[in-house]
Formats: sequence, C-alpha cells, structure tokens
Amino acid sequence: MKVASIVGARPNFIKLAPLSKELRKEFDEVIIHTGQHYSYEMNKMFFDELGIPKPNYHLGVGSGTHGYQTGEMIKRIEDVLLKERPDVVLVYGDTNTTLAGALAAVKLHIKVGHVEAGLRSYDRKMPEEINRVLTDHCSDYLFCPTEKAVENLRGEGITEGVYMVGDVMVDALRESIKVAEKKSKILDELDIKPKEYYLATIHRAENTDSFERMKSIVEAFCEIGNVVFPCHPRTEKMLKKFGLWDSLREIKVIKPVGYLDMLMLEKNAKLILTDSGGVQKEAYILRVPCITLRNNTEWVETVEEEWNVLVGTDKDKIVKTSMNFNPENPQSDIFGDGGASERIKEILKLI
Repeated sequence: MKVASIVGARPNFIKLAPLSKELRKEFDEVIIHTGQHYSYEMNKMFFDELGIPKPNYHLGVGSGTHGYQTGEMIKRIEDVLLKERPDVVLVYGDTNTTLAGALAAVKLHIKVGHVEAGLRSYDRKMPEEINRVLTDHCSDYLFCPTEKAVENLRGEGITEGVYMVGDVMVDALRESIKVAEKKSKILDELDIKPKEYYLATIHRAENTDSFERMKSIVEAFCEIGNVVFPCHPRTEKMLKKFGLWDSLREIKVIKPVGYLDMLMLEKNAKLILTDSGGVQKEAYILRVPCITLRNNTEWVETVEEEWNVLVGTDKDKIVKTSMNFNPENPQSDIFGDGGASERIKEILKLI
C-alpha cells in the first residue's frame, strides 16, 4: 500500500517524525512538503534533527494570504497525487497545509486520514479552527489524540472511522527528549540556568496582527523579566511594523530554535507563556506550568487538569498569573502512552 504524508509547517514535521518511522516498516510512503514553512529554522532543521526522510516532493508554495496559500497548495498537491496515486493521504494537525492536502485528496476520491483529529477551540475566528473542522468533515479516518476529541466529533455527528489512538507528539517527545538531553547545549549558549527563566512563544495571527495585543504582551514580558523569547519570523516582522521591536531589549530574544533545543528550553523553564497549541501540550507532558495568551484553547484538558491557565493578553493578568501560578496536583495520562504511531499503522493495515 502507498501512503502519502502531506506536511508543510513545523507542527506537521513533529507529528510526522514518529509516524513516518512506523509507516515505512509496512508501507511505501511518499512525503509531500508544501513549503508553507521555508526558513532553515522552521523547516530543514526539523528534518535533520528528527531524522525525517527527505521529502519526495517540495512544492515551494511559501507565504501569502490564507486564500492564496491554500489554493496554490491544492493545485500543486493535486498534480502530485495524480502522478503518485496513493491509497491513502495522511494530513497532520490544523495548518493550511492540512486543509489543502485533505481537499486535494478527497476531490480525487483518495481516502484521507487526519492525524490529530477532533480538536476544537470553538473560535471560528481562528484560521486553525476552520482548518480542523473542514478537514475532519472530509476525512475517512480520524485519529484522535484524546477522549475529548472523540466526544467533539460525536457532537458533530462524526462517528464512523473515528479512532482514539493517543497523541503522536507524545511519541516524538519521549524519543527526542533523551537525545536532546545529550546533544543540546542551548542553556549554556544562552547562559541560563534551569528553572530560573520564563519561556515565551507568540505566533497566532489573533495576537501578532493586533498592535494593542502585542503591546500588552511585550510590556508584560518586560515586567516579568528573565524571559527567553524564540521569535517567529512573522512575529518579528509585525513587532517591527508596530514599532515594538526596540522594547524587547529587556528580554532575551533569540531566533527560532530546533526541536531538540526547544524541548530543553521547555523542560527547564520555570513557566511557559505561549499562544501555541503544541507548546501547551508539550508543557503539560513535561510537567511545566503553562500560561496561554489566548481566551480559548483546543487543549481544554490541560486547563481542566489545572496545569494551564487562559489569561488572554491583559498585561496585568499575564504578570500576576506568571508570578503566582505553581500547580502541584497530579496529572492524568490524557495524551496516551506513547504508542499512537504504531496504533495508526495497525489501523491502516486493515484498509
């Protein structure tokens, strides 16, 4: 059987890494890279560190508006699918690449499997939410990371082809953290000590495209102090556009880092501030308190377990919560045991 994995952005690569290893034990896998992320820090570095095979196709779509980017991806993905004729297409997460891959496949009557299906923030203003919903509703196989995701799909009338497999990011993290502990030198390079710094990431359009929100976030980071901030290229662009870049002198701004360095920064942080879904999840798995700079989250389980707090972008609330949030309650195995990739492979063998 031939499986086509369609990826294009940093979160896709992390999910692909452990699953690709399993798929190649049984199937012929073709990797199609849309080029949604194209800088070394956001792209090739992840393939190198995670040992992902070189993509069979790199479509080079690049950046653009949501409509342009998604449309261009569909056109180019379709050409590859017509040539390769895979038995099933796998898409990952909630990026524009995810939706484009699903739409291109379903219109060619190729089966679609969605890895990380069923997530919902119930905020239709988020592009990621639209991508999730549409992808789920045109997928044949829905591989859910949590029981909550299964419930979400049931609420929308989706019950066929739904599988609770656990989260492939647990697979990736458990394998990679051991490597990171041996190889990463990021703490020494930044001259920081474990549990003495805050780690921050910002990339969601709802935040980066708003001067008021970004100003509040930047002021909060500066007041908190000792913040390490790997800055997404688009976030840097908007901070400079808003005239806020120079305000970051009081915190440690660095370029985006690879997966291994990011895991070490996350694991050793006193607390994480983020608007990223993946980072919220990694914080929980690594038992690091997380403050989410949004009013909602697709990972409601982490909030219910009281290891994650939604604070929005109010400066005072960000600062106050950062100073006082220190969860100690036990965690549940909400994301599975690290065997999601093997379960997905076994399900696909039955097709």
